[in-house]
Amino acid sequence: MTTTQSILTIAAVVLATMLTRFLPFLVFPEGRKPPAAITYLGTVLPYAVIGLLVVYCLKDAVFTSWHGLPELIAIAFIVVLHKWRKNTLLSIAAGTILYMVLVQNIFR
Repeated sequence: MTTTQSILTIAAVVLATMLTRFLPFLVFPEGRKPPAAITYLGTVLPYAVIGLLVVYCLKDAVFTSWHGLPELIAIAFIVVLHKWRKNTLLSIAAGTILYMVLVQNIFR
């Protein structure tokens, strides 16, 4: 890419990011209540996205012999840790670390 193309690409990415971040505040200012459909989507979409991510992460896992075991152990660990501590960041970080230890050291 030329310097001009790089600058235009970065500008387009910045503009698109700013638009998606600021548009909801412009469309629904502080005193205006969002429609019921938007409120509903705000409550159900986070759970749908997490479900989608779990399916995406497991789509290439091979569940034969012990090959799916690290994934299942990590998922069980994340669920138990999250139920216990109720901290999403801790659950994700600890589950990722456990999974990496399992696949790199235990289930080679």
